[in-house]
Amino acid sequence: METLIWILAAYGMSQIIVFGSIFQNLRDWVIRNSTFFGDLVQCMMCTSTWVGFFFSLAFFSPTATLITIPYTNIFFDGMLASGSVWAINAIIEWFEKNSPDDD
Repeated sequence: METLIWILAAYGMSQIIVFGSIFQNLRDWVIRNSTFFGDLVQCMMCTSTWVGFFFSLAFFSPTATLITIPYTNIFFDGMLASGSVWAINAIIEWFEKNSPDDD
């Protein structure tokens, strides 16, 4: 259950950073001033990787019990967040694209 909450929180944070209006001005500034970070804040998969790294360090690591090599779980948490967030985002985009309201 903790892992599911962790994944949903990673999705929420990534969604806010990439699409949230609260970060619009900051996102526009970053896009204008940095190619790397500008690309990062426009990409759901890229942002969620870094959110996963942050969550692993700040909260807890869902992969810590699976990965026994010290500190490598941070990398795998980033991959878990990236893949999970991408999957959730792809499903939501599919529903938005195939919404009966668009007809």
